[in-house]
Amino acid sequence: MKRLVPILMMFFFLNIIAQDSIINTDESRWQLFKYDAGNMFKSVGYSYIQPLKWKGKQWAQFGGVLAGTGAIYLADEETSSFIKSNRESVPSFIREYGEFYGSPENNYMVTSGVYLVGLITKNEKLRRTGVLLIASASSTGLLQQILKSVVGRARPVAGVGKDTFDPFERDRNYHSFPSGHALLAFTNAYAIGKQFKSPWVKAGIYTVGAIPGISRLWDNQHWLSDVVFAWAISIATVECIDRYLDRKYNQKYNSNSKKTSWNLNFGPGTLGISMSF
Repeated sequence: MKRLVPILMMFFFLNIIAQDSIINTDESRWQLFKYDAGNMFKSVGYSYIQPLKWKGKQWAQFGGVLAGTGAIYLADEETSSFIKSNRESVPSFIREYGEFYGSPENNYMVTSGVYLVGLITKNEKLRRTGVLLIASASSTGLLQQILKSVVGRARPVAGVGKDTFDPFERDRNYHSFPSGHALLAFTNAYAIGKQFKSPWVKAGIYTVGAIPGISRLWDNQHWLSDVVFAWAISIATVECIDRYLDRKYNQKYNSNSKKTSWNLNFGPGTLGISMSF
């Protein structure tokens, strides 16, 4: 069952995304593949270069993410205990889905499937969606592997507390920050959500995409700050690569989606994430 969920979801979204697309090209599939592969590679590089070009507004937003993550970090012990205590009340198929879909191999199975359908049918919107998914996952996946090693934060399961850091430790119990499952799954959800205008549809997709990250809290593998920071990386990376792909493809997603605003809110008795469309 858990293996069928992401596959069924993929075909559901493929059907919706493809409905308003026009197939109109005389190029061979090999030519299209070469063009798309080049855009995947270049867009990943583009996402890494952009921080070097940040100005005041971008640095202020980054500072806000760090401040919000820091506020959540202070409450990591309490939130971890609360979330774990509610683990058994969550249906097992939801927990299993979160673990399955957040793993890299299963994540790429879905994203590659989206791209291959677009390539076979010569559907530009699906091809672009596949490029956005694969490039975003590759960019965030590499970044989180580097951060995990450099930061060296202990996982909850290590039993040494939220404040233990051992940079460049090979033991996976010291690879907590950020959460890879949360990052990959929410990257996909955010990229797919850009295809739709309805805030309710977006919210539903984001909720499904958040489950793998939350499942890692249930399983005592990550702290809440690990997951929230991963979500922030996902959003920033997808937005960055999407803007790059606007230059490369005729098919563009809802312009309103590029005006989406996310904020981490924290204060006395308040902690959360807000989004405006």
